[in-house]
Amino acid sequence: MAAPGTPAARAEDSEAALNAALADVPELARLLEVDPYLKPYAVDFQRRYKQFSQILNNIGENEGGIDKFSRGYESFGVHRCADGGLYCKEWAPGAEGVFLTGDFNGWNPFSYPYKKLDYGKWELYIPPKQNKSVLVPHGSKLKVVITSKSGEILYRISPWAKYVVREGANVNYDWLHWDPEHSYEFKHSRPKKPRSLRIYESHVGISSHEGKVASYKHFTCNVLPRIKDLGYNCIQLMAIMEHAYYASFGYQITSFFAASSRYGTPEELKELVDTAHSMGIIVLLDVVHSHASKNSADGLNMFDGTDSCYFHSGPRGTHDLWDSRLFAYSSWEVLRFLLSNIRWWLEEYRFDGFRFDGVTSMLYHHHGMGQGFSGDYSEYFGLQVDEDALTYLMLANHLVHTLYPDSITIAEDVSGMPALCSPISQGGGGFDYRLAMAIPDKWIQLLKEFKDEDWNMGDIVYTLTNRRYLEKCIAYAESHDQALVGDKTVAFWLMDAEMYTNMSVLSPFTPVIDRGIQLHKMIRLITHGLGGEGYLNFMGNEFGHPEWLDFPRKGNNESYHYARRQFHLTDDDLLRYKFLNNFDRDMNRLEERCGWLSAPQAYVSEKHEGNKIIAFERAGLLFIFNFHPSKSYTDYRVGTALPGKFKIVLDSDAAEYGGHQRLDHSTDFFSEAFGHNGRPYSLLVYIPSRVALILQNVDLPN
Repeated sequence: MAAPGTPAARAEDSEAALNAALADVPELARLLEVDPYLKPYAVDFQRRYKQFSQILNNIGENEGGIDKFSRGYESFGVHRCADGGLYCKEWAPGAEGVFLTGDFNGWNPFSYPYKKLDYGKWELYIPPKQNKSVLVPHGSKLKVVITSKSGEILYRISPWAKYVVREGANVNYDWLHWDPEHSYEFKHSRPKKPRSLRIYESHVGISSHEGKVASYKHFTCNVLPRIKDLGYNCIQLMAIMEHAYYASFGYQITSFFAASSRYGTPEELKELVDTAHSMGIIVLLDVVHSHASKNSADGLNMFDGTDSCYFHSGPRGTHDLWDSRLFAYSSWEVLRFLLSNIRWWLEEYRFDGFRFDGVTSMLYHHHGMGQGFSGDYSEYFGLQVDEDALTYLMLANHLVHTLYPDSITIAEDVSGMPALCSPISQGGGGFDYRLAMAIPDKWIQLLKEFKDEDWNMGDIVYTLTNRRYLEKCIAYAESHDQALVGDKTVAFWLMDAEMYTNMSVLSPFTPVIDRGIQLHKMIRLITHGLGGEGYLNFMGNEFGHPEWLDFPRKGNNESYHYARRQFHLTDDDLLRYKFLNNFDRDMNRLEERCGWLSAPQAYVSEKHEGNKIIAFERAGLLFIFNFHPSKSYTDYRVGTALPGKFKIVLDSDAAEYGGHQRLDHSTDFFSEAFGHNGRPYSLLVYIPSRVALILQNVDLPN
């Protein structure tokens, strides 16, 4: 044994610590095998996993398991009993007294007091009427009355409220008791987990071309068929959890268990999800557990009269940039609330998983503010990590995948935390995918700062392929972030003002529109083919939706003009939007057939700076991109792993995509045993300027 304090002793201690971590975390060895650079942080993974396991065990010992623990919505809130009575329960540890009031008792604030239980819980049972009629009718208004320790009387909406509405010119939302005589009955089973994920990021409210808030019904009848036709197999629904401020895009949640009433009723949302399932489309919820609205009259804030309750007290409980409240993830009842919320959306509405918003803010005490994240591993471990929040995310992923193994979870994390999308058994976060958030930034940078001839092919390839091995990414050229006012979509960066004047096929095909249409397709296809294991598109951007996205607010005189999606533009045969729409559809349909998103990462054989050529192979397909603005290449040699005959299966230059029809699709391309760019075979191809091609080896069995 080495002398204490010597390098040999430190090495022995380090080895012992590593062995202890490997013993505690079931599959940590696999994670460290994939990424040996994580070995110095084995004790961090050990600590995280042990904290997760300890809480899970505590839940088992004290609550009968996570299955029971995550059913909080079955007892908390207000519930009609079998005998016609009413059972009510709340958690309000800072309250002096709790009461129920509403239409049913003439708004007498103190006639129905709750009984105080242990651990800050309160309960109330109201016996049924003598004639057995409903005590609190469906649709009647309710409020929880809190008397604070300072003597204030506070009218609150239950954190577990299932339906809240804003009536007329009211500033605040009202809580309506949701207890319909006939609930929606689901007719269709959940689709199986798709092998490749093609996500259509959607917002119900802006889904109409009219200047108004669109409805669940409108989306079901008019948008779902479009999504199906475009070849997307997954919808990510934004702004569903109730939010008082429409212009927050759904990110300032006030009622976590309530589906937003501005689009319709809970039953109509269930019909939307059920109809999507009938089309073979899965539906993910954009879940916001990273923060909550500061509203107190119709939100969670100050529910029991204190600044804590669901949140951290003091400065730690407020997000300075978002001006919102931050959850105390170590609190037992906060865990019950959030895990039950996850389960509620899975069970009640049959969502197929979640995109977790604001994960970076959750993971770090600094919330990502002012951080560049260079990729140095020391940034992801240590005191700056909020391990209570990370443990909650592990618990949430454990719950989701235990209840429904086919469910999908996606992390919106800009930091690139290692192992966030590795299995929990390896010490990871348990997410299925993370968003590849560097990709849209790269495209915007190129469009803003560089001439076409100065685009760096190696830089593009690096950005599209720079992801952690065995941690799946959702690639996207742009999402809702780029569509918002203050930014520009890819189409707008490319074509700008000419979109208003030259998108008609009767108008000249100007150089600006020509360049815009060709690059729009190329950017999307190379992102789709090279950038990840899933693909995402924000509604309308697939066809180059004109204008930006801006919700009604004081700054625009409460206008809905920019809070809409003009899908009808693709239906007009005289407009060029149809070309981009057609390309997006056929790109998705080809992926469905060939499955490149679920195939191993591509082999990039060429990234030629002078010629502006990128070539790669994935799923047995040969992708070729010529980003040069003017040069076409005859008999250009491209490497391939496969011998045999190739045919063009997707050509961005085709007439139906607004191209120049410079390629003959009847041409057969034969690869020869002539090694090129590290591939054993190669073939000669005519590659016109600003064109994307996919060639398929037709000698291979399908």
